[in-house]
Amino acid sequence: MKNRPGSRRIILKAPWEIEKLRAANQIVSDILLELKGLVREGITTKDLDEVAEDRIKRVGAKPAFKGYHGYPACTCISVNEEIVHGIPSRKKVLKGGDLVSIDLGVILDGYYGDAAFSCFAGQAPSDQAQELLEVTKKALYAGIAKAKARKRLGDISYAIQEVAQSHGFGVVRKFVGHGIGRALHEPPEVPNYGAKGTGPVLKKGMVLAIEPMLTMGSYEVEIMSDGWTAVTADRSLAAHFEHTIAITDKGPEILSEGFM
Repeated sequence: MKNRPGSRRIILKAPWEIEKLRAANQIVSDILLELKGLVREGITTKDLDEVAEDRIKRVGAKPAFKGYHGYPACTCISVNEEIVHGIPSRKKVLKGGDLVSIDLGVILDGYYGDAAFSCFAGQAPSDQAQELLEVTKKALYAGIAKAKARKRLGDISYAIQEVAQSHGFGVVRKFVGHGIGRALHEPPEVPNYGAKGTGPVLKKGMVLAIEPMLTMGSYEVEIMSDGWTAVTADRSLAAHFEHTIAITDKGPEILSEGFM
């Protein structure tokens, strides 16, 4: 899903557009909060996807992922060594200690919402696995804190990388965050690694989906035979958190707040 946008033009959003994006992202947040409460041993990832699709329809929105370049589901649900784009399945039954990442997008009134979280089905299998989860979330908020007008995009990327690597975790490079608005993926790309003081100048009206993906081992990625599911090459655990944020005069504003 996190393909690289073609056009390089960054689209600044008017205040009324940011309100549209907030509405879409609040639907995402509400559904993710519900899904988080349902993650447990014995449930299938398809069960979770069906709940998400039902909730999207109930509020009059549309799934952003289903049908996108042929993707077959409403959610991406990735388990353990799966990083992103795991396809929900009846055959994928969660076990106690599984690390589960759920990514969800919706369209409401022509504007997109996109966010993600990771959690465990029951207890974390190890202290290091729990740390991976906590550090990935910490890296997300470190990146968000740098999303201020007149800063540079590389400041966000550097902040994420610094948190991840200071704890010894790998930073996935193949997949990146992105601009978002009337399209799911707009410029600019938002890598989770980079040098501060580089990249485009951040401006009021930019809306970005910031999404660190960290691993317990190598950052190298493989794509499975389904053509979608991305896994760590060394099969180490991976975690993924994502918020959609708007850059304002007062600093970054999280539009998808509420589910973490």
